[in-house]
Amino acid sequence: MITNLTADSFNGEIGQDTPILVDFWATWCAPCMMQGKILHALDAAHPSLRIGKVNVDEEQALAMQFGIEAIPTMLVFKNGQICDKIVGLRQEDDLLDIFTRNGAVV
Repeated sequence: MITNLTADSFNGEIGQDTPILVDFWATWCAPCMMQGKILHALDAAHPSLRIGKVNVDEEQALAMQFGIEAIPTMLVFKNGQICDKIVGLRQEDDLLDIFTRNGAVV
């Protein structure tokens, strides 16, 4: 399930031992909308993967905290630490590879 993350829920989600891919996005960003469809397809095919989304317009402080300068940007967290950073639109296969190299069971 894809989780919408806020400042209140963010640290609890990224602090877990299982990797989570966090998509920083906005409603006005066409590539973000395309990335969202890819993430929803990935979630449907691999429900064990953890995916979070942060709307940069609603959660500006989180975007600034992580230096988000372009969207979509996806960060992979494990145990509260950034493991990977992906800027720009990525396909499902690329995202599966990113999850795998960061210790997720696909």
